[in-house]
Amino acid sequence: MTDAGALTRDYRTAFLRYLPRRDEAALAMGYELGREAVASGTSLLELAQIHHEILLEVLADTRADEVLDVATAASEFLLEVLATFDMAQRALRDQG
Repeated sequence: MTDAGALTRDYRTAFLRYLPRRDEAALAMGYELGREAVASGTSLLELAQIHHEILLEVLADTRADEVLDVATAASEFLLEVLATFDMAQRALRDQG
């Protein structure tokens, strides 16, 4: 298992970097977080909880007319984080 506090901190940093520009560098940070999570044995449920907590923090300070944009960005970022989990699952399925 990873240190949940460090993972949460790193996730928050990467997500907040992604929100204003939606650039590839921030997405790459998200992908790397996912790789590290898989390597350290972090569960999908733990990662989903971290994402949800950070999204709620962001939404608390988001204007109503920006909520849809933030939610879309959050989905894009989460999918990038989960890409490694998806690849690992497919690899296991292909071996079986």
